[in-house]
Amino acid sequence: MIAIIDYGMGNLRSVQKAFERVGAEATVTGDPNVVAEAEKVVLPGVGAFRDAIAALKDHGMVEPIRESVAKEKPLLGVCLGLQLLFDRSYEYGEYEGLGLLPGEVRRFELPHDYKVPHMGWNEGRFKQASPLSAGIADGSHYYFVHSYYACPTDESLTLIESDYGGPFCAAVQRGRLFATQFHPEKSQSVGLKLLENFAKLT
Repeated sequence: MIAIIDYGMGNLRSVQKAFERVGAEATVTGDPNVVAEAEKVVLPGVGAFRDAIAALKDHGMVEPIRESVAKEKPLLGVCLGLQLLFDRSYEYGEYEGLGLLPGEVRRFELPHDYKVPHMGWNEGRFKQASPLSAGIADGSHYYFVHSYYACPTDESLTLIESDYGGPFCAAVQRGRLFATQFHPEKSQSVGLKLLENFAKLT
């Protein structure tokens, strides 16, 4: 069973419906015990980093997330869920993240002809082999909505790289911990294939 963490800041039903479309059982839950017992975990997120990390703490989700990663259960972060995995973010101040991946989250600083937030379809290039890439062509397009992006300290963490006024990390992978800055649930057939690949991990 896949547990989609409900801490009040995610596009939860859309993610759940996307998993259902690929034949995977996924439940939305705000219960830390259900998250702790799940075979796989999804950490979605929409909104501000500061509010999200506070909400995770208030809902008792920090330890179940960390324990899932420590036990090498497959975990997938989505959008803000990717950013929360890192050490810190500079969105509206400086705030500590979950510290599961080394690096920080910064705002796009771009020429005036680039709009922020970065919104819409953009190409992604795989930087390493991954079980999530099965059946997905390199250079496929994914759907993004974000003003901030993760800067991993270790470049080998980058799974997919995209470009918006310069290259940026669009997805990460370390062991069985994965996360995407883009929204797979909004990325049509390519995104559904990525979610299917995640659901099939054993």
